[in-house]
Amino acid sequence: MVWSVLSWIVCGFVIGLIARAIVPGRQSIGFVMTVILGIVGAFVGGLIASLIWGAPPEGNPDVSRMWPGWLFSIIGATLLLWAYVALAGRSDDTAVPSLR
Repeated sequence: MVWSVLSWIVCGFVIGLIARAIVPGRQSIGFVMTVILGIVGAFVGGLIASLIWGAPPEGNPDVSRMWPGWLFSIIGATLLLWAYVALAGRSDDTAVPSLR
């Protein structure tokens, strides 16, 4: 159970970082939001990949069948981040001006 949660966090973080590298501009999200972005992107992308290529076999998975899940996870996270940036706008421009 603990290893499963840790693997979700690590994979979510890696996928979130890749998505943040793909989307241009600066995203004002921290570590936790990057992990959540990656996990949600992995869930959505993995679901789409399993619908297209079928679910991976249980037990000892074939590594050659794992790349579509990773690819679609990155695509899903990139699309989610792009949508977030488009809806939230530039957070740098919305900062409260200082009173001088």
